[in-house]
Amino acid sequence: MISNTDFGLLMPALHNKRQRPVLRNRVAEERVRPVLYPDRAAETPLSLALREMAPKTVLIIYAHHSPSSFNAAAKDVAVQTLTAQGFKVIVSDLYAMNFRSSATAADIKSNLKNPEHFLYGDETFIAWKEDRLSDDIKEEQCKVAEADLIIFQFPLYWFTVPAIMKGWMERVLTQGFAYTLENIYDNGILKDKKAVLSFTTGGMESMYLPDGLNGDINVMLWPLQNGVLRFCGFQVLAPQIFWCVADAPPSERTAMLEAWQARLKGMLDEQPLSFAPTKLFDLSVQGGFRLRSDMKEAYASQPYGLTTGQHLGKPLPPNNQMKSSPHDNH
Repeated sequence: MISNTDFGLLMPALHNKRQRPVLRNRVAEERVRPVLYPDRAAETPLSLALREMAPKTVLIIYAHHSPSSFNAAAKDVAVQTLTAQGFKVIVSDLYAMNFRSSATAADIKSNLKNPEHFLYGDETFIAWKEDRLSDDIKEEQCKVAEADLIIFQFPLYWFTVPAIMKGWMERVLTQGFAYTLENIYDNGILKDKKAVLSFTTGGMESMYLPDGLNGDINVMLWPLQNGVLRFCGFQVLAPQIFWCVADAPPSERTAMLEAWQARLKGMLDEQPLSFAPTKLFDLSVQGGFRLRSDMKEAYASQPYGLTTGQHLGKPLPPNNQMKSSPHDNH
């Protein structure tokens, strides 16, 4: 989990290593390489070919209380469909696991480095380096490291993920394992993996349109898909949304699950959503990490902004967080 303090330190490190002496003297300034990931730069053609031939692994992070829910059915369809295709499927059933959602000092084994001023991000980064994270976090990190695709299956709660799933993100995607002060977005540690949000809503689809009562679903998805998943490097696939399932007749529910099954059969071959590459930005303190002036000029005549987040004061690009762009010109 990245804190405001971490983010303030992160930005200078992206551009100018000579600026590092002005940062606080702490272990978080060091570059690290996660021990859970293979050194792919050192791979031989044979080892690369063998890895490509190995069965792919899909991790499903599942958050629903009831095994008779539609979310459970969607999860089961994914397990059955992917297993039938030869994938190894791992399920983390968060409620069944009694997964702790609170990020606390209990996530760190042995003594804290600074018990008088506990900073969760700093302490878990040090603990990750020294193999002192709690066993439940290490177990989930091993699953993530093995996975080629992660599916997050959940009901939409208050326009975001349930607290237990948010806790999974905060506790498992620690600094060092999922990102470093230099390895984020395009250069994120998890950039070789894909991720997709699959969820149910209480409202009908029209409520999440740009003129709908709940507001544009693209805006709602931005913090999760860009701020969490892409921040860690994931290739983010278009979300799978099951609209208003509680009011859908059985035939519609069946059709939803059949469409999900059909999509799963080719999911790993899908193109990810489009995000603005970091190369378009001035990655310096002086430039404020803002879009480069030449890029602003290039987009001045365009009818839409770059993305849902970098909208440049223009209308949002349609379905930027809902559909992949076949021709990404960024």
